[in-house]
Amino acid sequence: MAEIIPRWEWRTFQNDLGKPELNIRSYTEEKTRESSEVYILSEVSMDNTKIRDGLMDIKTLQQVNENRLELWLPIMKGQFPLPAAEIEKVFKCFRVSLSKNLKEAYTYEEYLNELIKPSKLLKAVNVHKKRTGFTIDGTIVEIAEVTVDGKVIRTAAVEHADPDLVFSVVQKLELEMFPNINYLRGLKNMIGMK
Repeated sequence: MAEIIPRWEWRTFQNDLGKPELNIRSYTEEKTRESSEVYILSEVSMDNTKIRDGLMDIKTLQQVNENRLELWLPIMKGQFPLPAAEIEKVFKCFRVSLSKNLKEAYTYEEYLNELIKPSKLLKAVNVHKKRTGFTIDGTIVEIAEVTVDGKVIRTAAVEHADPDLVFSVVQKLELEMFPNINYLRGLKNMIGMK
């Protein structure tokens, strides 16, 4: 199994990315991808929990440094049907209590309909992304158009295992004029969740 390396991330959500987007687009585009994902937002947690390509994907925020960069660690990529033990791990990340009478495993539909929808603290949100990737000074940089419940916003991000490198690229692209807003906060802002 490949070693899991946490990555430092700087991201923002803005209707107009202005000069920083022009700076990013002055580099060669590598690929554009589209995906539809379901994020599960919890009112009491900032762990990044989403379902993409049939996998339950979770990243947890490990720390924030003096430059406001965030260190995210992938902790799960679970295939549906998810066994009860994996469901318990997911709900621990949500910081939401779970019924003691779990089934042995849950299909994708059962997971959403029986465990997520009944909760007052959780909300499943359909997210469509059109992402364009770049490699700038060895970092992963992306610009994306994100659609949530019919609302569209743009996002830009810089990621790498080295926080100094990430911050150097953020400064070079002039992205630091914007606040650092991670995916969870950006989506919660869009749907009006605290």
